Amino acid sequence: MQSIEFCAGAGGQALGLERAGFDHAALVEIDEDCCKTLRLNRPQWDVRCVDMNDFDGRPFAGVELFAGGLPCPPFSVAGKQLGQKDERNLFPAALRLIDEINPKAVMIENVKGFLSPVFEEYRLKLKSDFKKLGYKIDWRLLNASDFGVPQLRPRVVIVAMKKEFVDGFEWPEVQPQNPPTVGEALREMMGAGGWLGADLWAVRANDIAPTIVGGSKKHGGPDLGPTRARNAWAALGVEGRSLANEVPAPDFNGMPRLTVPMVAKLQGFPPEWQFSGRKTAAYRQVGNAFPPPVACSVARNVKAALSTARYFSVKAVA
Repeated sequence: MQSIEFCAGAGGQALGLERAGFDHAALVEIDEDCCKTLRLNRPQWDVRCVDMNDFDGRPFAGVELFAGGLPCPPFSVAGKQLGQKDERNLFPAALRLIDEINPKAVMIENVKGFLSPVFEEYRLKLKSDFKKLGYKIDWRLLNASDFGVPQLRPRVVIVAMKKEFVDGFEWPEVQPQNPPTVGEALREMMGAGGWLGADLWAVRANDIAPTIVGGSKKHGGPDLGPTRARNAWAALGVEGRSLANEVPAPDFNGMPRLTVPMVAKLQGFPPEWQFSGRKTAAYRQVGNAFPPPVACSVARNVKAALSTARYFSVKAVA
């Protein structure tokens, strides 16, 4: 089965879809650093570095899955929560493209703020819009920590399906075991430079990470978030005011800072995944990503629903 993904970012959702068994017909992303990251890691992927608003979906008609990580600021509690009035709201563009492509299923990721009472009317409108296009839409708040990611990271996942596939879809079950702590996840990387305090640090970093905040091009640098977030990191023994270029040296004293690869691991990226651009750009890509394990868990169930319906359809014809 094929997917086409919009606002693909640094490839978090794309990796999840790949693991779930989808082939990418195309990945559309406007940020040049993100496009370079996608091409760097998967040269065979068809990456289109263009504005989603200007994209023509008709050549991709019939692709099974429409996926996307639509911009979060319109619905984020950290912003003004302008929703449909925000110029960065890309749900209208998504609806246009879904109409043009006519996929069997849709999978969109967004922030927890999407479920805010202030957006109830907008959610009802989306349900109506999707129904007109022939889809039944549902959404659920998923925590990355329930899928093995050592980070809380609550995210809304929206799934819409053509009516003949709806009954076959189930939301993924959470993993029965807790995810690793920050110390367990990063002990090896923290000690890679010979830091003598790595073992003791790992014991003290005995909880999962708070939500990693990537920031935007207008706001946010290579730091781990505002004061409250930095305090949460400090409780884990991490200095959150900036990121490090290198792992701690053997004689390092004090609270260590995270490197971009460390943050990427806490986000669920595989160690071989590389990020294009300087530290700030790379961290922003990591911080704004959809954790691959979460994307994979949902996408597998989407694929299973499409496969089951197709199997019974073929069997009925036979």
